Amino acid sequence: MVQSRSEPRGWQGVAHLGYAVEAGRCIPTQTYTRAPLRVQRALYPEGDALCHSVLVHTAGGLVGGDSLAIALQAEAGSQVLVTTAAASKVYGSETEAQSSQRVEITLAPGSCLEWMPQETIVFNHAHYHQDLRVNLAPGAIWSGWEITRFGRSARGETFDQGHWRSHLEVWQADQPLWLDRQHLIGGSPSLHSPNALAGQPVVGSFAVVGYRPTPDQITALRQLWPRSQPGDVGVTRLTEGLLCRYRGPSSQAAQRWFVAAWQYLRPLYLGREAAVSRVWPR
Repeated sequence: MVQSRSEPRGWQGVAHLGYAVEAGRCIPTQTYTRAPLRVQRALYPEGDALCHSVLVHTAGGLVGGDSLAIALQAEAGSQVLVTTAAASKVYGSETEAQSSQRVEITLAPGSCLEWMPQETIVFNHAHYHQDLRVNLAPGAIWSGWEITRFGRSARGETFDQGHWRSHLEVWQADQPLWLDRQHLIGGSPSLHSPNALAGQPVVGSFAVVGYRPTPDQITALRQLWPRSQPGDVGVTRLTEGLLCRYRGPSSQAAQRWFVAAWQYLRPLYLGREAAVSRVWPR
């Protein structure tokens, strides 16, 4: 059978996850997935009030034509942490076929959802577009990070060809709280510009929206970064939150710093200590 031009090519993975509170326990109320995505059973390392979910990409990575659509919804009072079982890989495509991932998160009043996937590795010749939109009700909190490595730098691979786009948006009552759009073309001057990657293969962002930090808390976050660690970091106040950035040679260093920042902030915005997911590298 010949595939028509209108038919999608590649994997079209879907995950729809919903959460609500029943009898004091945060439980999954919807766990629909379509290959290559699936979700592991709910975990409660922090007690019944906070549910951990782990998404698994069973195909091992994205190739040209693949797309993933992830929808996460937290009802009032829900507390949820969603992560991924392993690093995401975006393979190169000589045909310039694009792969994509779209994540949409909807939070009801009084809920908190933490979106903390492991790193994304964008191979040379990859063409990848990622979108993340958060619909934040008043009184809700979203916390999340994205860590991206350009090229398999451990093998000496650089991002000489391809393109990467990242659109991140947080909205509340049809008003934007934070819009972050980035675009990188393989082999472009941006790879070495001091205003962009500055020759480093890894960038990352960690944000909390729905909580207003004090100036002293911003100062404390900046002091969490070891001065002996290679790489550049920054902490910025947002209108309704804060943003941490990383640029450097190591995705592990980025995640360690984001985890430290999260562990400092979690008791402030959620009133509970942060328990590291068992699937994260130690």
